[in-house]
Amino acid sequence: MHSLAEHAVIEHYTRDDHQRWEGDWELIQGIPLAISPSPGIAHQRVSGRLYAQLAAALEDCPDCEALFEIDVELAQDTVVRPDVIVICHRPEGDRITQPPELIAEVVSRSTARRDEQTKFELYRQEGVTWYLLLDPSRAQTSLYRLIDGDYHKVSDLHDGEQDVELSACTIRLDGSRLWERP
Repeated sequence: MHSLAEHAVIEHYTRDDHQRWEGDWELIQGIPLAISPSPGIAHQRVSGRLYAQLAAALEDCPDCEALFEIDVELAQDTVVRPDVIVICHRPEGDRITQPPELIAEVVSRSTARRDEQTKFELYRQEGVTWYLLLDPSRAQTSLYRLIDGDYHKVSDLHDGEQDVELSACTIRLDGSRLWERP
């Protein structure tokens, strides 16, 4: 007698399946992952401040733009929804189907493992040049840059500034404008 586990087939989903699902889901290498309930106030504040800063910095760059809370289709079986992205290409249609140059995720207790491990590795594999992890509990942005296929930490930004070199322009990120003031 064989157990059910011996005959079980692991289901593998695609972006076509993802488009039909109700609710908020990410799809990473065929595995569906529920997106946490809507972000809290601290999360919204920091992601909003980051988006506003990036959008303003990119105003004069005709090739790059900042976007937020948009699905990014990295592969046939991988769809993620980062907090903020920067693309330096013209999207085909109304969807993002190429890896962004910059992805930023706001870390919380419920998302830390996915953001710091699963997505870190996924974005590295997909060739995302910059990965930013924003931690509201520490008022810190960790900036990682892809160099020779691996992420290298460029800085842990609190109050200072950091240049971010994109393919079409360089922008300056101001850490002091991201966090609550006492």
